[in-house]
Amino acid sequence: MNRIDEIIIFNPLGKEEIKKIVDIQLSEVNQRLKEKDLKLEYSEKVKNYLAEKGFDPDYGARPLRRVIQREILDSLAKNLLEGKFKEGTKIRINLEDSTLTFSAKN
Repeated sequence: MNRIDEIIIFNPLGKEEIKKIVDIQLSEVNQRLKEKDLKLEYSEKVKNYLAEKGFDPDYGARPLRRVIQREILDSLAKNLLEGKFKEGTKIRINLEDSTLTFSAKN
């Protein structure tokens, strides 16, 4: 009993939509960090970088979650385990030579 009831056409996502998704994803990360009294701060350059790396014309924004996991969450976890960020710290993400860097901003 396989039949098509409806056809849904999806319009491709543009750069602005991808950047909004980056904001949503990073807001979720900030919510998780709030429990430890930490906060992420990032620039428009960082958002553009993540949007570029996390977008695929065939898959849309699906790769974005993996990029955020690899580029931000993994590095952030390593820094937290090493004790580089204490409670109450604002963590600044910068883009330097196509690499994300993390620094404490009290």
